[in-house]
Amino acid sequence: MKRSLLLAQALMAWPTAPALAADPVNGERLARRWCAACHVVSEKQTGTVSEAPPFPVVARRPDFSERAVAFFLLDPHPKMPDMALTRAEAADLAAYIATMK
Repeated sequence: MKRSLLLAQALMAWPTAPALAADPVNGERLARRWCAACHVVSEKQTGTVSEAPPFPVVARRPDFSERAVAFFLLDPHPKMPDMALTRAEAADLAAYIATMK
């Protein structure tokens, strides 16, 4: 019994945050693939073909939240393509946008 209690305590203390952390590098890859046609997604990009806000503008909004952006990306507005992002990919993309603050 004592051994199972120690195992349970060890599992509860196991650091899970780094394994679940969003990956902004993958987010940048996704942005270049899915978003660059309409949004400015990097400093190297000079323009777009639409009126979509540049990612730095999105990141600097006072109400910006990575979580809210990731949630939005799972069910985007009608003008956006259906990217069929996974939750992890949406979080990665939101993390990349957050790097532009």
